[in-house]
Amino acid sequence: MSYYVTMLLMLSVLCNIISTSSAASSVSRKCEDSLATPLPFSSFTASSAFARGHEAGHAKLSRKQGAGGWSPLETDHQQWLQVDLGSRKQVVAIATQGRYSSSDWTSKYRLFYSDTQKNWRPYLQDGNIWMFEGNVNSEGVVRYELQHPILARYIRFIPVDWNRKGRIGVRLELYGCSYWTDVISFDGHGIIPYRFRSRKIKIIKDVITLKFRTTAGDGVLLHGEGQQGDYISLELRRARLQLSINLGSNQYGSIQGHTTVTSGSLLDDDHWHSVVIERYRRNVNFTLDHHTQQFRTNGEFDHLDLDQEITFGGLPVSVKPSTGGRDNFKGCMEGMTYNGDNITNLVRRKKVDVSSFRNLTFSCAESNSFSVFFNSTSFLRLPGQSDSDTLSVSLSFRTWNPNGLLMFTVLSYGSVEVGLTEGKVTVHVNVTQRTNTRIDISSGSGLNDGQWHSVHLNALEYYAMLTVDGDEASTVRTAIPIQIQTGGIYYFGGYFLPANTRTLQRSFQGCMQMIHVDDHLSDLRAVEQGLIGTFENVSLDMCAIIDRCVPNHCEHGGRCTQTWDAFSCNCSGTGYTGATCHNSLYQQSCEEYKHQGKSSGSYWIDPDGSGSIAPFRVSCDMTEEKVWTTLKNNLSPQTSVSRAEEDGKAALQITYNVTDEQVSSVTSSAGYCEQFVAYTCRMSRLLNTPEGVPFTWWVGRANERHFYWGGSGPGIQKCSCGIEHNCTDPKYFCNCDADQRSWREDAGLLVYKDHLPVSQVVVGDTSRAGSEAKLTIGPLRCHGDRSYWNAVSFSSPASYLHFPSFRGETSTDISFYFKTSSTYGVFLENLGTTNFLHIELRGGSAVFFSFDVGSERMELSVHSPVPLNDGQWHRVEVEKNIKEAGLRLDGQHREVKPTPPQGHTRMEFYSDLYVGASSGQRGFLGCMRALKINSMTFDLEGRAKVTPGVNPGCHGHCSSFGTHCRNGGKCVEKYNGYSCDCSLTAYDGPFCTEDIGGYFETGTLVRYDFLPEAGSSSLPELKASPGVGVPVESDLTHEELLFSFSTSSAPSILVYISSRTQDYMAVVLRHNGTLQIRYSLGGLAEPFTIDVDHRNLANGQPHSVNITRKLKEIRLQLDHYPVSTHTLPEASDTHFNSIKSIFLGKVFETGQIDPILIERYNTPGFVGCLSRVQLNSVAPLKAALRSGMAAPVSTHGILVPSNCGASPLTISPMASASDPWHIEAAGAVFPFNEDKANSDEVDRNSAIVGGIISMVIFTVLGIMVFVIRHLFRHKGSYHTNEAKGAESADCADAAIIVNDPAFTETIDENKVAVAMLRRTEAPLTLPLQTG
Repeated sequence: MSYYVTMLLMLSVLCNIISTSSAASSVSRKCEDSLATPLPFSSFTASSAFARGHEAGHAKLSRKQGAGGWSPLETDHQQWLQVDLGSRKQVVAIATQGRYSSSDWTSKYRLFYSDTQKNWRPYLQDGNIWMFEGNVNSEGVVRYELQHPILARYIRFIPVDWNRKGRIGVRLELYGCSYWTDVISFDGHGIIPYRFRSRKIKIIKDVITLKFRTTAGDGVLLHGEGQQGDYISLELRRARLQLSINLGSNQYGSIQGHTTVTSGSLLDDDHWHSVVIERYRRNVNFTLDHHTQQFRTNGEFDHLDLDQEITFGGLPVSVKPSTGGRDNFKGCMEGMTYNGDNITNLVRRKKVDVSSFRNLTFSCAESNSFSVFFNSTSFLRLPGQSDSDTLSVSLSFRTWNPNGLLMFTVLSYGSVEVGLTEGKVTVHVNVTQRTNTRIDISSGSGLNDGQWHSVHLNALEYYAMLTVDGDEASTVRTAIPIQIQTGGIYYFGGYFLPANTRTLQRSFQGCMQMIHVDDHLSDLRAVEQGLIGTFENVSLDMCAIIDRCVPNHCEHGGRCTQTWDAFSCNCSGTGYTGATCHNSLYQQSCEEYKHQGKSSGSYWIDPDGSGSIAPFRVSCDMTEEKVWTTLKNNLSPQTSVSRAEEDGKAALQITYNVTDEQVSSVTSSAGYCEQFVAYTCRMSRLLNTPEGVPFTWWVGRANERHFYWGGSGPGIQKCSCGIEHNCTDPKYFCNCDADQRSWREDAGLLVYKDHLPVSQVVVGDTSRAGSEAKLTIGPLRCHGDRSYWNAVSFSSPASYLHFPSFRGETSTDISFYFKTSSTYGVFLENLGTTNFLHIELRGGSAVFFSFDVGSERMELSVHSPVPLNDGQWHRVEVEKNIKEAGLRLDGQHREVKPTPPQGHTRMEFYSDLYVGASSGQRGFLGCMRALKINSMTFDLEGRAKVTPGVNPGCHGHCSSFGTHCRNGGKCVEKYNGYSCDCSLTAYDGPFCTEDIGGYFETGTLVRYDFLPEAGSSSLPELKASPGVGVPVESDLTHEELLFSFSTSSAPSILVYISSRTQDYMAVVLRHNGTLQIRYSLGGLAEPFTIDVDHRNLANGQPHSVNITRKLKEIRLQLDHYPVSTHTLPEASDTHFNSIKSIFLGKVFETGQIDPILIERYNTPGFVGCLSRVQLNSVAPLKAALRSGMAAPVSTHGILVPSNCGASPLTISPMASASDPWHIEAAGAVFPFNEDKANSDEVDRNSAIVGGIISMVIFTVLGIMVFVIRHLFRHKGSYHTNEAKGAESADCADAAIIVNDPAFTETIDENKVAVAMLRRTEAPLTLPLQTG
């Protein structure tokens, strides 16, 4: 929308210009006249001439007269050639040659210009004094088109570099045309009132132009206002131009229309500056010296209402008393126009009242100021009185540097130094007559702000006075121990040591003027002519100060600071980084954080990277396969709707912690968005009938009203129950529309993302007696990042994607991901003679970035320590800005180079962009995704669909991101990414890192059964069921058992694995809390046991156990201690035959069981936490705790999900000599069978009888628990009639939603979300219906 408004504004401005200045436009289109060739010999002057025939008058292009061009007497940097064009001209180009048939030519030069041969101004481009590229021989012609025309009478050509085997030599031509306009001189009193044709006007568009020239830093250039409070004002403040506009504010203050924009600086330089103000409604283009700022005014009004007149040069008398004494403009103006009327011409024709002028003149008076420009190697020496007892020096200066020498003079006995120190004026008086004494005084602060500041030092008799900026009240006085006696020589800007060294001391960079010595103004023109004083590397009669912070190249609110030579950006607090605060510190989405291995939490995201949208904080939920981005709002759940306003409706505003632009950046790139809404009612209707006027509506994005509710869709004025035909009253389409006295609710998900989020809900039926309503608006939730996974595959080295040209700003950034197995390939390039840009892979381990800056070509390279053609994703980021260029690889390896100061032209269009190589080079083979240039994502997939040799999408994400799948999780390829399959692990979560554990109460057990081989074919679906792993019984020669536990009770059985034979394995805690592993694989009279009786593990701390057996070798690891190795006896079998079941916490099984387990460890059972339980690929505890997993698992007793085993106890590692787990070192010999030694104490028969009775009682209790749980599950279930498609839909609304792609999964996800919300949220306290 803003693009079209801008275009309309520009068209209207163009029409105005054409209609008012058609003749001038015709001339400007033909502004190609030769300006120098027709001039007489006398119009050319120079600093000197080498000999007769080398005079300046011979410096005309292609001329052979005389010596065939100009050459100066000395070949150094003090030479110049000047052309007097006779009158002000518009110069648009320059062409140069060397001196005819010689070795004399100029290879680099600068241009200066002036209207009066005074106060010269350098030609600037890209914020620098521009260095022109000249000639490389004597005959070739090099022409340069000026980016901005020069308006001046005098042009100076300044040689900077030349052929070192010859001399300075030049012939030149200037191209342009005549320029004439009326000039009016303003004296600070007179103003020009332009009266409108009617008393009041209501203006929807304005075009105002003018040029001004001044030495004053403050003054009103333009002002107009109306009685309703509207106004427009243009004024200078501290040499900066400020435009203020107010299109209207209301009396209550809720609409504030005041808008102020500032542009430029150092505008008191006595040079011409052009201003153009273009307004259409609230859109404004504010242009100063070819730099345009576009902005929209505040408020909601479009017209500028002005009364009677608009004034140029100051404020009308009637306005001044209320404006705080703002100064009128003092200087010159020309080219003043207002909406097509030439104000200057009206003044000349006496159509305008100019009675306020004391003396109206149509010329611009020359300034009396004479500036001196110092660089780091400059000084100016002036004479003064010697042997005087009074020292008086004053001057004005302007600089950006905080330190520098202003003046130095030697006294008869000592010296005086005036300088800048950290922005303060400091005076150091050194006295050496009797004893060395140093007197220091200082005044002022922040004087390195680029403004003119005055300094006056006066020392007489026995005291000194320092005054800064004429403020006599703050004059600093100090006593001097002796009487001053001057030496007569004064150095300004720098000085040399007394020895013959050329070391400059504390040089000053900046400008000085109004230099007074001994209370007399120094005649700097006499200095220029060599009559008095001397100087070195000083530019006289000019001040080439440049404000490098205007325009501000620090982006995103970065704060610009500068010295004389450079600027720097402070990016702290902006959310961006880099030399110009261009690069975002944050990732573009939650999706990108996930693939960096981050977990759920609150994150800052920046969807458009370096674009204008600021970073903002969101909640990232990564617990599911989908990554959800959540934006919360201010509305609490079940917010009561207050009483209606006068119109009978109550409006609830929903605010978010982000702007509309930020919300749009999330939803536009997301694959799916949803927002839960719920309307809880009692006698408060919601939507009425589909044909009736709705009582309630909600407002979404773009301020549009919507009349559908959660679970429905656009154009369907129904609730979810109306779609599914299960409303409380079948005559209505919402539960609340039944208007019942009992509490009802209509809830569901809004999923049409272009309408989201909800910003306002207007409730229209709460004003009746007994009507009540409560509103819930959930957070906006979105998943998917289509920009991040926008990928293509290049299958041929000759294939490429072609995109039209893109705009290169002062800063240009490019980023993308790639993966390849190829060694070489061009990622992207543009083909053209200018603005070259090229990124390629070389040698399989290096990325090269080359580009043009002006006439120079730069190349950066980054070499990776690992191969880049490894088939994994790698990221490339490049940036070039006005200060530096950078190339970064995989966020770590980086090269940065400073860019040349010239050539950063704004708003250049690059030629067509090619992703891949189209110039015959070896193209890229592999995958590329997420290509962004200047915050704009390129649709690679869309272009690939119509391009041969390039396919949309890319497979093989697991090769890069598979390492994120932990704990045995399997990486699964997807079209736009990957997921981790955790089904064969004991873990859950997007990366298989979330523990699954449970707390076992007394008597709780989990049983997992392996199916008999014969029955495996009857349950084929179990083979693919998560968590089942090995669905049938099998013989094992290798098993790995892992689990974690924590308990404070002993004894107990932790894990028991049974078989259909006599084989078993058990892990138990004995009475003293020590661990025992029991193996019985056949061939032995007693089970083989591994006892660890040096540590009590029933200490309430989490412990992890890993038991791995391969044939007869058993390896045991507890927590982080070293692994201990054990070997089964020779007589033992190696096969674990026909595994039947896994028991956790307690054994409950018929058949022959090791009586030791039953008698000593099975009662009362394990009490504590178990987690991460996994036997090979079987996770029994996970199968028991995850609903919906089809697995042969059962639970008896109370099992509560818990993450109690999330992390094992961390204990400092023991030395191997004292480590009880290091058997060889400790020399411990563990009992082979502890229970055999105590077998005489056990009555086996009694134990068997007691065990049978216990099992019977336990079985009965288990059956009762199972039946009760089954009944309660069915009692809490609910029934839905899900739409299966258009062919089975029983109404048109359901068919629309089923077939609309935007509403895929709407009904299902809505019902699930409502059910989950009802389960997880606190229950509502609803009044009971009586009767």
